[in-house]
Amino acid sequence: MNESNWSSLSAGLPQWLEHARSETSLGKVASYIPELSKADPSSLGLHIRTVDGRSLSAGTCGDRFTMQSISKVFTLILALMDNGEDVVFSKVGMEPTGDSFNSMLKLELVQPGIPFNPLINAGAIVISSLIGGSSNEEKVTRIQSFIGKLAGREPLQIDEQTYRSECQTGHLNRSMAYFLTDNGVLKGKVEDVLEVYFKHCSLLVDCADLARMALVLSLDGLDPDTGERLIPRRFVQIAKTFMVTCGMYNGSGEFAIDVGLPAKSGVSGGIMALLPGQAGIGIIGPSLNRHGNSVAGVHLLKHLSKEFDWSLF
Repeated sequence: MNESNWSSLSAGLPQWLEHARSETSLGKVASYIPELSKADPSSLGLHIRTVDGRSLSAGTCGDRFTMQSISKVFTLILALMDNGEDVVFSKVGMEPTGDSFNSMLKLELVQPGIPFNPLINAGAIVISSLIGGSSNEEKVTRIQSFIGKLAGREPLQIDEQTYRSECQTGHLNRSMAYFLTDNGVLKGKVEDVLEVYFKHCSLLVDCADLARMALVLSLDGLDPDTGERLIPRRFVQIAKTFMVTCGMYNGSGEFAIDVGLPAKSGVSGGIMALLPGQAGIGIIGPSLNRHGNSVAGVHLLKHLSKEFDWSLF
């Protein structure tokens, strides 16, 4: 990001963020996980970090929130590192679904009955079963440490209240897990796999954490501070491609046209986006649109992308 654009971004961001905040009234916070319904729908924050070490924050970016589906990007990467591509993609597909993130419709309708991709719930549950470890505790600890290292503060903590809330109300996820078990896709005890899944969705982060994780992906898996390779480049390429095609649920195509950046959202209102080779972005805005994406966060990214010509397409 050149000096002129950085100066314009620094000067304009507070005003643009407040304008985007007015969009929060058009959405609703997630309520199907009761703990998430407690979030302030008017909250909105952004943090951006560049490859040359500059950072910029605005709004309620210091608030911590659970990763939810954003964690799926990194459990996919960890599963690839543990098992390789052939094993992972024998269990999950590579295509968008066009359906909501928690739909199980095509598991039965489309053969061979594996989830369409690793970023929908069914696919992420299967990916959770592929994380290496001799016990659930070891698997969860490895996920906490891996994502924490990318965030720059290892290990990340689990929000126990959100985890319990997801356990108590995750009936549709259990249905999918049992269906996948019956199909021979999911191995292991359903409750064990779901414990890993619910816990990585309940990891606590803030916008700066998301921005640093995105920056690692922007740098094709290199640590922005040390230059150490944290992720094989090939696996970053796979993750970024899924972020473009599937990262914003069944609003991914619209987001690609309007914003044009690899991104992943979560129903807590988080969005992680990246400018390849330039910067990582973390956003929190709990009020969600019909697709389950932060309504104000998407609005803000759309404006910034047009203002600074960020779209890759």
